[in-house]
Amino acid sequence: MRRRVPLANLSPRQQLRAGRLPRRTVQLLVGLVLYGVSMSMMIRSTLGLDPWDVFHAGLATHVPLSFGQVTIIVGALVLLLWVPLRQWPGLGTVANVVVIGLAADAGLALIDPPQALWARAVLLVSGIVLNGVAGGLYIGSQLGPGPRDGLMTGIARRSGLSIRLVRTSIMVAVLAVGWLLGGPVGLGTVVYAVSIGPLVQFFLPRLTVDLGASSVSAQESAQEDAQPVGATPPCTLGSTTS
Repeated sequence: MRRRVPLANLSPRQQLRAGRLPRRTVQLLVGLVLYGVSMSMMIRSTLGLDPWDVFHAGLATHVPLSFGQVTIIVGALVLLLWVPLRQWPGLGTVANVVVIGLAADAGLALIDPPQALWARAVLLVSGIVLNGVAGGLYIGSQLGPGPRDGLMTGIARRSGLSIRLVRTSIMVAVLAVGWLLGGPVGLGTVVYAVSIGPLVQFFLPRLTVDLGASSVSAQESAQEDAQPVGATPPCTLGSTTS
């Protein structure tokens, strides 16, 4: 059995210096592409989306933009909220903003919505499982959390509130706004909410790249960075990994 590898606590600069960068970059991009495809699978199932995508889909019905384009714009705006939180994005954070939205639009162009309920259910479940795998891949590359997860952990760090409370508050808020905008809330929303945490908890330790001694040396140079950003631990990723 493969040894489980924990996430290292690295700042953005340390993430790039930690070693195995080509392998980690490839894993990051594969994970982000699969994450976008998993989103398109859940959309095509028409059985409900995760809270952030309910918001994205609801907003897309009111603007002349595709779902993926809305996802990119929202991700960029969320990233701006990192500034007052004094967080710095990693390579994975910036790539997250662009690649997931492009992959989601590509998936929507390639996947036809099934008609039979059983086929829609299979597509939903497959999309959720793929979402968990993709999250494990891109987070496990140790190149920075997604903008939405960084917002959650940044607010918790600055406010002193628990991750659970901050995460729940953000999820409820975006879900409510997305539903009011016409975003699809359904069985898939519930299934995603209860399953994505265990899925990421299962896949992430197994897909995290082992940085070995380079991880230790990178962490020892932490004083070079005034405001290091810690990696998001698996337990904080219950509702979204983007």
